[in-house]
Amino acid sequence: MSTAPDAGNPLVVRAARAGDAALIARWMIAMAWETEHKALAPDTVARGVRAVFEQPARGRYFIAERTVDERIATVGVLMLTHEWSDWRDGDWWWIQSVYVDPAHRRHGVYRALYEHVHALAKASPDVCGLRLYVERENANAQKTYASLGMSDAGYAIYEDEFARR
Repeated sequence: MSTAPDAGNPLVVRAARAGDAALIARWMIAMAWETEHKALAPDTVARGVRAVFEQPARGRYFIAERTVDERIATVGVLMLTHEWSDWRDGDWWWIQSVYVDPAHRRHGVYRALYEHVHALAKASPDVCGLRLYVERENANAQKTYASLGMSDAGYAIYEDEFARR
């Protein structure tokens, strides 16, 4: 008999390890398809995820886990990157690459990840805040972020993406 994803099984958030890279890459491909209907090149994503572990200045991944059916299940991921703000003399930590396994959605996984990085940010004197970007049409994600105390920063993001490899 299967245990409900959150029934008596607390979430644990930990720093991701290089051994998590293949799962993270699969989840990034799934997330891009689910949120933007973008088909990403698996080899490119795999290299991109590995680059975070090989060059930690690029970012950090965090993994959420919980015990399900007597085994540890990886149920979500979040990546942090940083951006210097001369206006605030501090770093913004950017929340990126968030993915929660579909079987564990709406069970506090993102909240656990967010609360973990929020606590790390608050304890880091050089961090001035947390930011993320969200698709305009992703109303569910926007409600989730607002429920955690985040607000619309009033910016639109523009890009000039270059073709690579």
